[in-house]
Amino acid sequence: MSLFWRIFSLNSVGLVVAAALLLGPVTVSTPVLPGEALVVLTGLAALLAGNAVVLRIGLAPLQRLGRAMAAADLLRPGTRAAVAGPAETAELITTYNTMLDRLETERATSAARALSAQERERHRIARELHDEVGQTLTAVLLQLKRVADRAPEDLREEVGQAQEATRAGLDEIRRIARRLRPGVLEELGLASALRALAGEFTAHGLTVRHEVRGGLPPLTEETELVVYRVAQEGLTNTARHSGADRAELRLAPVPGGVELLVRDNGTGLAAGAPEGAGIGGMRERALLIGAELGLGPGPGGGTDIRMRIPCARREAR
Repeated sequence: MSLFWRIFSLNSVGLVVAAALLLGPVTVSTPVLPGEALVVLTGLAALLAGNAVVLRIGLAPLQRLGRAMAAADLLRPGTRAAVAGPAETAELITTYNTMLDRLETERATSAARALSAQERERHRIARELHDEVGQTLTAVLLQLKRVADRAPEDLREEVGQAQEATRAGLDEIRRIARRLRPGVLEELGLASALRALAGEFTAHGLTVRHEVRGGLPPLTEETELVVYRVAQEGLTNTARHSGADRAELRLAPVPGGVELLVRDNGTGLAAGAPEGAGIGGMRERALLIGAELGLGPGPGGGTDIRMRIPCARREAR
């Protein structure tokens, strides 16, 4: 029954009963006697209480809907408001849930296009860095070597310093290109790519212990790329923001799927702090493959980043 008919029925019953009593043996004297006033006030109080109960019950689903709307987050899909209450309220909640379904689908589709375009742009920039800038710096390095061979003794030290600076710049260009386009992932697979990633961060002051367990099921190329990017972003956040000196990178089969774990011994997540673009990007990528991404404190402090890919998303290549 709709909220309108509930309130209308309650008021109609109250008025019909009052009219029946007035037209029957019940009379109201002038001036009103105390007993008569008590009866009228009791009836009025009962009618008001009934209206209050009906409104409270009828509007409670709207209050729950308001809390659900305030807590809605498209990066954490699946949560829906419970359909309950009068017909109008139930229809409103159903419409809201349908709207959330549509928004999550549209967001997932647009995020997939955006991330696909981002990967293509990464590959293009990495290729230009490697083919254009890298080759140019290699040519400069060879020219500096010839200059160093012919330079007088008092200039060789400065030319040598220029060589070292050029060589360092070339190494940095190659490192950036590798991070933009993980060639080892395409050539040697996910396990080797994760080991190389752990070694890369270990070389920059953070001790990363890696563990890629055997028995992993086949994963699609898209899933492997998402796992790699989430691990890369997790270690990047650890190196930049956590103040940790040790981290752990683990990929292992678990009941119902595969789990990626990135753990550090840093300061941990600040309570109530908003999530940054890095965490938002990880959540976006996890949604693309139907994975669940969770962030929380580690067992000994620091931060745990866990991403679980369900079996339903695993396919042989």
